Amino acid sequence: MTIRRVTADERLTTSFPLAAYAFESSPLGAARIDEFRDYLPYQEGNRTLIAEEDGVTLAAASSIPMRQNLRGTVLPMAGVAGVATHPLARRQGHVRTLLHQLLDEVRDEGHPVSTLYPFRPSFYARFGYVGLPKPRRVTFSPAHLGSLLRAELPGDVGWERIGTGYPVWRAFTERCLTQWHGFALFPDYRAAGMRERDEYWLLTARVDGEVTGAVTYRIDEHGGTLHGNELLVADPLARALLLQFFARHVDQVDRITVQVPPDELPELWLTDLDVHVEARVAVPGTSAPMARLLSLDALRGLPAGPGRVRIELTGDRWLAGTHLLDGTTGALELVADTAGRAPTATLTAAGLSALAYGVLDPAELPLRGLGEVPVDAAAELRDIFPRRVPYVFADF
Repeated sequence: MTIRRVTADERLTTSFPLAAYAFESSPLGAARIDEFRDYLPYQEGNRTLIAEEDGVTLAAASSIPMRQNLRGTVLPMAGVAGVATHPLARRQGHVRTLLHQLLDEVRDEGHPVSTLYPFRPSFYARFGYVGLPKPRRVTFSPAHLGSLLRAELPGDVGWERIGTGYPVWRAFTERCLTQWHGFALFPDYRAAGMRERDEYWLLTARVDGEVTGAVTYRIDEHGGTLHGNELLVADPLARALLLQFFARHVDQVDRITVQVPPDELPELWLTDLDVHVEARVAVPGTSAPMARLLSLDALRGLPAGPGRVRIELTGDRWLAGTHLLDGTTGALELVADTAGRAPTATLTAAGLSALAYGVLDPAELPLRGLGEVPVDAAAELRDIFPRRVPYVFADF
């Protein structure tokens, strides 16, 4: 067996068929296979590795060069996608070998964090990934938005096809990237597919000419559903402007569904709003995202509370050794511990990643098998890494 990086056209006969078999209906029709070539422009900057033997592709994995906000700092992020194995070559360690090399390469290339949507979370947990909250899907009737039709709201909305409005959408998501913990963006060559397919309407909220909210959507049929994608708003006024627009569809659609961040509370949007909020996680098919640190460089300079603790990192290919984390200046530093007086915690890579992304309390780590954290060390780690709710906007 050999591992190699494939060229763009090679994906048509190597990684694309494996990914299609793993994640789509099967067997594929001829028309679907013909569509593979249309995807090549949106893969041009990806790194795709395959394992092959005697000319047969046994497994494939790709990374997408993305960017992600970690506690207010935008970092290069490797999005892992298209991980698939030939049905006759499964359970033989090929994906493990591929992922080791893929993550080696993207780390050396300067990506200190990585995010993915797993086919099985426990599999990626062995690679140091930790679970992040899944965005919520909200469903409601436009009839229950009637009170907004009578509201005089300062601001207005813009409405156009995404093919025309894509620059506005992209600029707004770029702003969200700088402001939203966990937010991630595809590179331009991948994101531009939304513009070129032109399958959605773009609705924007504007106040004093500035875009403060946006959502893309489509309507399946008269009397059917308005399917919204991510509802992105900078403030409650922007959300109210977008919902007011949706209220005008009361005689056109039966229900509206949109995605919202995991810390959003739709049940409090309006009085008497009949709303269904769901974040379903199941294996396979509907997993929540996962993420990990690939380098301690991701931590340097992050906003931090006044804690000071020594961490011993164990059991990981990419994070190891003993390091002193010092947040006493308000910006996290990794410094030499000459006095040796700081409390010590032993952490796995997933344990440290969980703290950095803000999804677990230090006291939870021993319960999850992610480290040994004495009470004094837990207090320091809690100060350094206050709990946060990351919103992984980018969908793989």
